[in-house]
Amino acid sequence: MNRINRKLTTTLLVAATMGMTFTANAARDTIQIAGSSTVLPYSSVVAEQFGQAFPQFKTPVVGSGGSGAGIKQFCESVAENSLDIANASRPMKTTEIETCKKNGVKKIQEVKIGYDGIVFAFDASKKPFNLMPSHLYAALAEKVPGKNGKLMPNPYTNWNQISKSLPNQEIVLIIPGSNHGTREVFEEKVLKTGADAYEYFHKDNLSDTDEKAKTAIRKDGRVIEIAGDYTETLARLASNKNAVGVFGLGFYDANRDKLKVASVKGVIPNEQTVASGKYPVSRPLYFYVKSQHIGAVPGISEYTQFFLSEKVSGQGSQLNKAGLIALPKAERAKVLADFKKGKSL
Repeated sequence: MNRINRKLTTTLLVAATMGMTFTANAARDTIQIAGSSTVLPYSSVVAEQFGQAFPQFKTPVVGSGGSGAGIKQFCESVAENSLDIANASRPMKTTEIETCKKNGVKKIQEVKIGYDGIVFAFDASKKPFNLMPSHLYAALAEKVPGKNGKLMPNPYTNWNQISKSLPNQEIVLIIPGSNHGTREVFEEKVLKTGADAYEYFHKDNLSDTDEKAKTAIRKDGRVIEIAGDYTETLARLASNKNAVGVFGLGFYDANRDKLKVASVKGVIPNEQTVASGKYPVSRPLYFYVKSQHIGAVPGISEYTQFFLSEKVSGQGSQLNKAGLIALPKAERAKVLADFKKGKSL
């Protein structure tokens, strides 16, 4: 048996042992990655560098679609055509892990790659301003507490109607659609936090309607939800100088010549304030590895370790310069060690 046939036989034996459905005619040799729009540019850079550094492996194919969509695809099965790695801008949910395991995806390795902040950006010609979560809730919510102690349809059309500290500017917000991990973090750290600034939401035994009101978005045209990636948000900002767009700090850093960002609770988003957690809308970034594909699809383990190397994603790396907030060295070492040990969710 020649070397190529021996290698293929080994791959098929590994796949069979792991419950995979690879066949001799369909064995795949290219890593498939999809998910978060925030992680997409970083993953794309690493995929290209990996292809150059490891010519024995094909350059991974990287797609977008949002964290939720990527994880859903990842959890579908361990079949040959199923996703190998899911990029995510928030942790995988318990329900998603359960779905994965129900579908046979029983070994999932979580890989934290760094940190990011969610920013509120607008045209560079505008004056900067300071936002509070309560301001954002008032601007975005479908209903807000009224003076009569009941929820009422959102009456605000200009920012200065919410607070005199804000500009006399029409409210137009461009936010990620529900398929984005950014949206989920945004709901938790901005909308729910902003709603809690209202006494109305402090009453005992909140109804389901009240709980839903914390994250229900207005549908009168002042909030535009984007299912695609951040380039679409940028295009919308270019066409409407009054609009405020929501996306990751890294994307803002790449477009500083066109944009400014608001501070939140008086803190300006930058590498230092995000890494320290001082900026209120900070979050870790991840990708998830389907361990059952390691050894069947060439290069998955090598790609992961390459991504976690100091040279590729550490301080001063290309990813760091592109906006990824690097993991502290001790945390990076632990993430890498856990991956090598095969630690899974």
